[in-house]
Amino acid sequence: MGEWFARIYDSFMYPLERHRLRSIRQKLISGASGIVLEIGAGTGVNYPFYRNASQVIATEPQQSMLDQSRLRTQQSKVPIDVRLADAQALPFADHTFDTVVCTLALCTIPDPIQALREVRRVCKPDAKVLLLEHVRLDRPLLGRLQDVLTPVWKRLCDGCHLNRDPVKMLRAAGFEIVRCESCYKGLFLEIEARKC
Repeated sequence: MGEWFARIYDSFMYPLERHRLRSIRQKLISGASGIVLEIGAGTGVNYPFYRNASQVIATEPQQSMLDQSRLRTQQSKVPIDVRLADAQALPFADHTFDTVVCTLALCTIPDPIQALREVRRVCKPDAKVLLLEHVRLDRPLLGRLQDVLTPVWKRLCDGCHLNRDPVKMLRAAGFEIVRCESCYKGLFLEIEARKC
């Protein structure tokens, strides 16, 4: 991710975060317990919401985002260990984590199914995976518009795909959907999944 995008990301997302995403994140993160892995931690906007985790290891593949996220570790009530790592090749042993969190990150990962397979590998057998992701709308005109805009959007927002289907990706990587709630008229999904 370009340094310029890391610098403007929080300001760019502020209206959406303030009006809705903040409360969704807070609810989602409250379900994270035990040893937690967060992939694609970005600027660390989730850190203040961790309450029930014993430890959080937050990974981010872009140094500029990682540097910003380190500043937010002080806002957390639990220890957060921030690491530079690619979700497609996680540097952790099998069956390490009790919970994995991913918010608005699957859209930018080049091979999201590979990343989810890695998540599955590092999850303990009874681990839960908590996601907040935007999706391709299931409406002919708007869904098609997302398809048309995605190539340009990817260039502007450093790889963000507007038209991915996280439910389908989770299933392809070997997860079952425990809970899936639609937010913002279907534009975002709050998902809890587990290994099949």
